[in-house]
Amino acid sequence: MAREILPNDIPEIKKLLNLALQTEDYADISRMGGLTNHTYKVTLKNGEEYVVRIPGEGTEELICRKDEIVSTKLACDLGVDAPVLYFGEDGAKVTRYIKNAKTMSAKEICKPLHIKQVADIFKTMHSCKVDTKVPFEVFDIAEGYEKIVDEKKVPMFSDYSQIKSEVMRIKKEIDLAVKAEKVPCHNDPLCENWVEGDGRMYLIDWEYAGMNDGMWDLADVSIEASFSKESDRILLENYLGRTPDTNDMKHFLASKIYVDFLWTLWAKARVPYDGQPMEDWAAERYARLKNFIEEYNKI
Repeated sequence: MAREILPNDIPEIKKLLNLALQTEDYADISRMGGLTNHTYKVTLKNGEEYVVRIPGEGTEELICRKDEIVSTKLACDLGVDAPVLYFGEDGAKVTRYIKNAKTMSAKEICKPLHIKQVADIFKTMHSCKVDTKVPFEVFDIAEGYEKIVDEKKVPMFSDYSQIKSEVMRIKKEIDLAVKAEKVPCHNDPLCENWVEGDGRMYLIDWEYAGMNDGMWDLADVSIEASFSKESDRILLENYLGRTPDTNDMKHFLASKIYVDFLWTLWAKARVPYDGQPMEDWAAERYARLKNFIEEYNKI
């Protein structure tokens, strides 16, 4: 089902096309997916295709656009993302449209070939030896989201304090057992951020990218694509280059706990802007977070 083109976005799209391409002479515009931003595929009269992103309301409270620019440039330099033609300080962006592009779904990305492509892209990013100087400190960010939730008076789950204590206990255990290096991470590799085109895979939209434990990216894509145990095995084996051991599996599961913990709070922080859908999304993630904690405690 096609998403609605917002009339107020048309002048902004024209402005961005002028800034990036010195033209606003388009032939067609269609709305693309995305939770918070307004993203459009734009076809010019000469047939060239581009993607225009207009930042969503309230994103300035959650995203540092200067940091996003740094991570996006690295991804482009490594050939992981499509070339960027314009990137504004407010997060407005124009990129080349990936030819023959197919946005991944959970069903598609679970195929073994695609899982291996995902693992390869993560290895490329995580092993590039570049320090972007962009931090992604999960629990510091979580505190920031908690502050927004409190300031906006968004109701929190009744057992949140207890669950947060469990999460922090698990973090302490993992920090002692695993000395994880901070590497450039995407940090939000949901299915819609994976695009297949011209026989290869791209990872797009680096809004939340920064230096983090690489296992976060693996855990996040596993959650978003509802990977099976077998899919997780393929992902970890291709990423690690060996059979994962017990410590690897605990590290992986703990990372899933951190992912759902953070994005639960993110969704709560988005409730004042996006309403009930974000409440529902937060509740779904929170329930899964508690299931992961139970699973972890059985290891």
